Amino acid sequence: MLLKVVKISALVAISACTLNAGSFDTQAEKDRQALVKYMEAKFSNPEKNKSFFPYSTEDELKRVIKKGVKAADLAKGSYAYDSIGREQYDDINEMPPYEDAIDEGEVLYGKKFANGKTFKECFPKTDIAGDYPYFDNKKKEVVTLTQAINDCLVANGEKKWNIKKGNMAKLEAYFSHQSKEAGKKVAIKIDSKEAAQAYENGKKAYYTQRGYLKLSCATCHVQGTGKRVRKEYMSPLLGHTTHFPVFRLKWGNLGTLERRLEGCNKDEGENPHKGSSKWAKEVLYFMSYMSNGLGIDGPDIRK
Repeated sequence: MLLKVVKISALVAISACTLNAGSFDTQAEKDRQALVKYMEAKFSNPEKNKSFFPYSTEDELKRVIKKGVKAADLAKGSYAYDSIGREQYDDINEMPPYEDAIDEGEVLYGKKFANGKTFKECFPKTDIAGDYPYFDNKKKEVVTLTQAINDCLVANGEKKWNIKKGNMAKLEAYFSHQSKEAGKKVAIKIDSKEAAQAYENGKKAYYTQRGYLKLSCATCHVQGTGKRVRKEYMSPLLGHTTHFPVFRLKWGNLGTLERRLEGCNKDEGENPHKGSSKWAKEVLYFMSYMSNGLGIDGPDIRK
């Protein structure tokens, strides 16, 4: 059964998008539903599906990797199925290292620019994390939250922020926290032919092998989900964008989704695309759509 789901998912992932007026998200929905079925089937019974976890021992599959994991659980990333990692995660979250950043982000949100205005002029609502990125049908491009924040700064005579960390990550942490508190879910729309094409571009980039290692994003985060690399389990595409920005223990500070994407791109053995590039924004558009319907769970911690 699982092999059948895998084959179907693979075919959906690489299929061409056939569009008609008013149904611009038809192919994207097929992709998303296939991904949900694949992930839930894989973790329905890891012991039975052990061929998908080639580096895990029998004892590990029985004691460590949880079975019966559902799509909604994957907002927690690999901690949804790594029971030992989840214990460590819960311990750290008793006194989360990103708490101060949320407060600092709230201050930034209300701080006046030189012209007397604030971010409230651009973002009257703060529970907006699940609405980005979106496709701007006037500009004909994907707009990420980092881009929208920098556009707001420039429009008010201020300098752009670093899109990877610092003030950008803090303000996004505040927006994400507000969204989580409000119970918001990821709700990415594809409402035009151009938006559907941007999604397809992002999907193609995600599944394309690149760099001297000949890896794709999907190698690790679709087919590789749940596989152990040394002591860590690779995280799933499903739910990937729900918890950013994250305080990554490796970084020692808070970082944005663009920062992580550049790092992953580099790990594939390729000169990384900038987080503000068309390539990166379309990949994030695809990734975010795949998590539609999942709850916002940021900011959060990751190793």
